[in-house]
This record gives sequence, structure tokens and C-alpha cells, in this order.
Amino acid sequence: MKSQFANRLYPFGLFIFLITSIQAQDTYVRNESADVRSYIFNLELNDDNNEIKGEAEIWVDFAEEAQSFSLDLIGKSGEYGMEITQVLEGDKKVNYSFEANKIKISPSPKNHDFQIFKISYHGIPERGLVIDTTKFGQRSFFGDNWPNLARHWLPSVDHPYDKASVEFRITAPDHYDVVATGEKIEESYLQSGNKLTIYKEPAPVAMKVVTIGVTKFASRLLDEVYEIPVSAWVYPENRLEGFSDYGVATKVLKYFIDQIGPYSYAKLANMQAKTQWGGLENAGTIAYFENSVNGKNEVEGLIAHEIAHQWFGNSATEKDWNHVWLSEGFATYFAILYLESVYGDEKRREELLLDRKQIIEYYQKNPSPIVDPTIKDPMRVLSVNTYQKGGWVLNMLRHQLGDELFWEGIVEYYKKYKNSNALTSDFKATMEQVSGENLDDFFQQWIFTKGYPEIKWAWHYEKNKLFVNVEQVQDHHVFSFPMEIGIDGEDAKTFTLDVSTKKVIFEIPLKEKPNNVHLDPNAWLLFQEK
Repeated sequence: MKSQFANRLYPFGLFIFLITSIQAQDTYVRNESADVRSYIFNLELNDDNNEIKGEAEIWVDFAEEAQSFSLDLIGKSGEYGMEITQVLEGDKKVNYSFEANKIKISPSPKNHDFQIFKISYHGIPERGLVIDTTKFGQRSFFGDNWPNLARHWLPSVDHPYDKASVEFRITAPDHYDVVATGEKIEESYLQSGNKLTIYKEPAPVAMKVVTIGVTKFASRLLDEVYEIPVSAWVYPENRLEGFSDYGVATKVLKYFIDQIGPYSYAKLANMQAKTQWGGLENAGTIAYFENSVNGKNEVEGLIAHEIAHQWFGNSATEKDWNHVWLSEGFATYFAILYLESVYGDEKRREELLLDRKQIIEYYQKNPSPIVDPTIKDPMRVLSVNTYQKGGWVLNMLRHQLGDELFWEGIVEYYKKYKNSNALTSDFKATMEQVSGENLDDFFQQWIFTKGYPEIKWAWHYEKNKLFVNVEQVQDHHVFSFPMEIGIDGEDAKTFTLDVSTKKVIFEIPLKEKPNNVHLDPNAWLLFQEK
């Protein structure tokens, strides 16, 4: 969705709805002993109707003796949903049930390290795989799984806690171009007038960020960054504008590799697509909304956001939906860090002040913390809290630790949880380990407590001293934070004041009366001035 600000395009429809709290946590039932290690999805697409035919080959590792496990798949109801025709273990039929959109498989009690299951199915997906026409009237198929829509067309563990490698083997009419998660390893024209295209991604990925794109594309290799191919896939009618608009992706990719660490995936494709989001951070194959292409190069911030996700959300993935700020807050702030690196600190302040305004406006109607265990539906974890406020928390953490320790901690966090899963406690522990600081209070008040400081303040000058009166007027919590005071005049400077009580008066020795005094001149504190 395009926001009102150029370069401030966010990959979600949060301004379309308001969050409603539900008294439950992320209640997805995990498989206790089964770990999916790999998916191979054989998919047949056609031009006669919207029915897909699929065979999923799923490699499952069992911690001990093989036990029953479940996969997600939306069953047929009316026109939409999937019907299963066969489930095999190896080449033999296996006991299974298919009820309430869950495939429960009871494997034979073998003691192999892994077992292979094959699920044959067909049907018309209502969501997840968007079968539609592009804005230019061309038939198209786009995977749009976030957060848990893969189950509409791919039998899988449709939750980010269980990540696996993925291979797509797509058979479609030969007039289509095909892109998908992973590296292209085969493209073969078949005698039937169809074409087989195979993509394989060896890195483990969550189902929320796997995708395919099947339509008529114009594609170009934009560049290679540390031997990673960066490409653009756009509608032929938008060829020149698309290659130009998406060209900045190479600079963004290099920045994040240099700053954070190695890139996890086989390629970085940037795809114009039919998506419900402004951008969707599919691993190595990012989807951008159709009108992101206009030749005006206005999507640099959006591209930076989605590429930042390749590290945070895709590779280091939240283990629980309620901790999605580890994905969205990080992508929000790291897009700002990229823009800061290109345009300077003024750009950082500009972006953060816009975000702070949105946070304050959102809180008036939705007083809730960033990690909100009352939210059950993963479609409702996206909010200004998990995006903008999460980004602001990282900005404040950076200020508290200093740039060197902040970046050292970020690099270590990614190194620990690359291609894995993490919770907020894992991020906190890593930053504490690197910095040597106890961050209990910081994380408790900014992540797990609603709101922010609401500050009334005043200043006066008397007898070579500047007196600054600060009062927190919010009624639910007293925050503790460093606050910068900027002073204008001949002796212009900035002071940092440590606020930890509801009311405090600071005395600052000063030879001359300042022309003016500013609160938080460098945008390091999330607060509301009352």
C-alpha cells in the first residue's frame, strides 16, 4: 500500500483496518517431534480454468520414533479449496485424516533420520495464490502467502516456527514467464505446449515468504552483488520504467551485506505483482504492488524495507507471531538506516519524526504494547506498533548503546539466528552480551509496556543556571530514559538529562541565557510533548 509520503511505502494494509484485541496468544499447535526439512511442490497451471493440480513431496525429520504430525491445507468448501487424492509414505499409502483444514499423517514407525511423504491434490485456491489479470489484462498467477495463506494452495506447516528448503516445479502454458523462490535450475519446453520451470532454494524459509510469479514478464539482470544476481521482473508494458525504478536494489543489497552479514538466498529478484500489500518480502523474490513502477524512482524506501526483511523476518525469523516486530520494526528502522547512509542524518530525523507522529495518533485509539499477547489472529499483528514503534525502539537502543556497540550487537544477533528463529528475549540477550549492559528495564518499558512518555516541560534562566522542569503526565507507567536538551545561542550545545521519576528539575550551569531551548533536537526519544 502506498502511504502519503514518497519513499515511505509500507508492505501492509495497516491503515485499512484497526487492530482489535482478542484474549489469546499465538495458539498455533506445533508438531512436537516432526521437523519439515524440505518441500518440493509440483504444480500444474492452465489457461482453461483456475484449478491447480499439485503434488507436494515433503521430507520430514523425526526427533525420535516417527509420530503423527499435521500439515495445513484448506479443504474444499463450495467452489474453493483443495481435495486430496492420495497421500504416500515413500511409494506406499499411509494412514491420514483430512479434517478442519488439517492433514494428520500417521507414519510407519521407522527409525530413519527422515521420511518422505507425497500428497497429491487439486482445487481452486481462494487466497494465497492470486489467479487474476494484471493491470494490463494479462492472465497471471502470484503467490501472496503472508501471513498464513500458503495453506490455501500448498500443503505445509504454515507457521514461521518450522522453516524448510523449497523447490518449485511449475508446469504452465509455454507462453508464460516464470519466477519463483530460489535459483532457476531448469526450463524445458514440453511437447504438450507447456513449459516446465524449476526453482530451488536451499536455505530454510518460512512458508509466509515463498512465492511464484507466472505471467508475461520483461526481465533483466540488473547487476551482481558479491556474486548474488539481482534482477527485475516487470510487466512488458512497464519494461523501461521498471528496470529503472528497481535498479536501486543493487545498492541496497550491498549496504545490508556490508553492514549486517551474508545474504542467505540464491538470488534477489524484484517483481512487479498482483499483491494485497505495498510490498511483500518473499525470500529472494520480492513482490511490489503493480503501481510501484512509474519511472519516477519513488520506491527507494519501500525497496530498502523489503530487502532489509531478507535478514530480519526471512532469515532471522520470529518464532511467535506476537514477536513480529523483530521482522517489521527491524525492516522499518533498517530502511531508515539505509536512507541515512545515502542522504545523511537529517533524513533519519525526518523519517523518525513522521513515524513518531503516527505512533502518537495510533496510540490514542489503540493503547497496547508492541508485543501484545492478546492478539490471536496473525493478520492482526501488523500495526503502527510493530512497524513504526518497533523501529523507534531500535533507534533509542542505538542511541543508548552508541553506534559501535549497536552495530556489533546487530551483527552478532544475525549471526546467531541466521536461517533460524528468535524471540524478543533472544535479541535482548544478544544485545546485553555485546554491550555488557542490563537491558531489562529498556525492553520491559518499550516493548512490553503500552505507551510512551507524555511530557510537560518548561525552562527558565536565573543566576547563570538553566532550570529545566520535566514532568511525565501519562497515568499508567513512569518511564526511565535519557533526554537531550538543545540550547540555541552563543553557547549552543546539547545536554543529556537522565529522567527516571515522574517530576524532576535539572540545573545546568550556563554563562549566558539561551535564545531558545529544544527538547530532543536530534530525534532520539519517543515521546509526546503535552
